[in-house]
Amino acid sequence: MSDLIANVVGTAAALCSITSFAPQMIKIWKEKDASSVSLKTYSLTVTCFVLWVGYGVLTGAWPIVVANGCAFLMALAVLIMKWRFGRG
Repeated sequence: MSDLIANVVGTAAALCSITSFAPQMIKIWKEKDASSVSLKTYSLTVTCFVLWVGYGVLTGAWPIVVANGCAFLMALAVLIMKWRFGRG
């Protein structure tokens, strides 16, 4: 039973991490303005997800690799839009 609970919590955490970037991405894309996004924060966030993916690969924790890989792509998209649409 504890494995089931751990998997449910892990799945919920992964879904939250992945979807947490969607509102920011949509807002930037619609407004073509990323001036309110912190370049330093998103650079650190992208680095963090890369490190988590590396950790997952090294330990064989594929749920960590998949979840953080998806979150990495979302955060990277925000970072790219910051470079493209950033004003100031």
